[in-house]
Amino acid sequence: MTVPVRICVVGGGSYHWGPVLLQDLAATQGLAGTIVLHDLDPGAAEDMRRLGERLLAAAGSGLRVETNPDPREALRDADFVVVTITTGGLAAMRHDLEIPLRHGIVQTVGDTVGPGGLSRALRNVPVMAALARTMTEVCPDAWLINLSNPMAAMTRAVTKTSAIKTVGLCHELFGIRRVFCHLFAATPDEVGLEVAGTNHLTWLLAASVRGQDGMDLLRQHLAGGGAIPVRSPAEAHLAPFVDHWRVKLALLDRYGYLPAAGDRHVAEFFPFFLQSDKEGTAGPWVLPTHVAHRQQMAEAARAKVRAWLDRSAPLPTGRSDEEVADVIVALATGRPHTIVANLPNRGQIDNLPRGAVVETRAVVMAGGIQPLTAGALPPGLLATVQNHVANQELIVEAALGGDRALSIQAFLGDPLTGGARSVPGLVDKLIAANRAVLPRFPA
Repeated sequence: MTVPVRICVVGGGSYHWGPVLLQDLAATQGLAGTIVLHDLDPGAAEDMRRLGERLLAAAGSGLRVETNPDPREALRDADFVVVTITTGGLAAMRHDLEIPLRHGIVQTVGDTVGPGGLSRALRNVPVMAALARTMTEVCPDAWLINLSNPMAAMTRAVTKTSAIKTVGLCHELFGIRRVFCHLFAATPDEVGLEVAGTNHLTWLLAASVRGQDGMDLLRQHLAGGGAIPVRSPAEAHLAPFVDHWRVKLALLDRYGYLPAAGDRHVAEFFPFFLQSDKEGTAGPWVLPTHVAHRQQMAEAARAKVRAWLDRSAPLPTGRSDEEVADVIVALATGRPHTIVANLPNRGQIDNLPRGAVVETRAVVMAGGIQPLTAGALPPGLLATVQNHVANQELIVEAALGGDRALSIQAFLGDPLTGGARSVPGLVDKLIAANRAVLPRFPA
């Protein structure tokens, strides 16, 4: 039996996310209906439509794919809205990284916290709020599935300004699971991970491998001189994206718990990892990812899609680790599925504010997405997380109101940014550089 669905992908022309989502949906049984791709770049959306047609046909899927440049019509009557956007693109991200660097602030990613993440929130939060308003008018019962960063702030923008049902999905935990599977010859189903925190600063509270304590196994492996398996990058520009676990293992030693995200994300929450004697570098812990790296990735992704379209390369097959398709199936059919989800805190983390977007395990079912109780964060972990949760609320307020004063306060409250000699000047430069995509801020 198939379930009819209408899925709108906002940012559906993404050469990174588009193929992954289409491939996973094509490989998913039990769905029929329409995938609508909406993107500001109609040429990219058309490329994804053509690719989607081939993937869906090859899989014998009951889904079909189309494009629609009109946002309201693309969203109309949707059951699910998948968001993969970055307002201002790489041009704006260049400002997010290079302007703070001139103030002595090195960022290894720049999309969640620090000046880059906060600046990105100022751009993306109003867009998410506007999207939620449109959904309220044309598809009020739809689920919004957010894949974009800064995830907590963008997801909070929706829950703060609307009644739209929303969840944020992050793939950082997959890397941790792969390592446990590799080290202990386990399947993903044999590895259990209990996590809690805020996106990209989520802590692994407990782990199990075939019923054994996974953290004990990991500590024994490390104590015996065992190494963490590291994937070699396929191309040189991917080297900064490789997770070496240097930051995670250092924090495991200090806190007794393992961060669940990649080192380059985690390091931005702990500025001492980014201090270096060499100007403009992140020191020995982790390599920064520059806009040039992302441009090379984008060009490679575009070339790969073009090769699939002109049939010079075989179509991709199988499924990725991403869980968008699984979430859609679980909500549409009622078949329960457990995920790691970014959701408003209803008490799943006892000692963080209610309503704040937190990351824990959750069960997806026909009636919605039920977060699983993680309890209270231990005091040391709470101290690392609660400041960022408060700051996320502040930057969402600043973005929604175009409020310079609140923006400055949010920047001052961020450990990576607050030490800058002139935070107001930094904020003003970032706002000025991205003025075209910050209409709520007065000129």
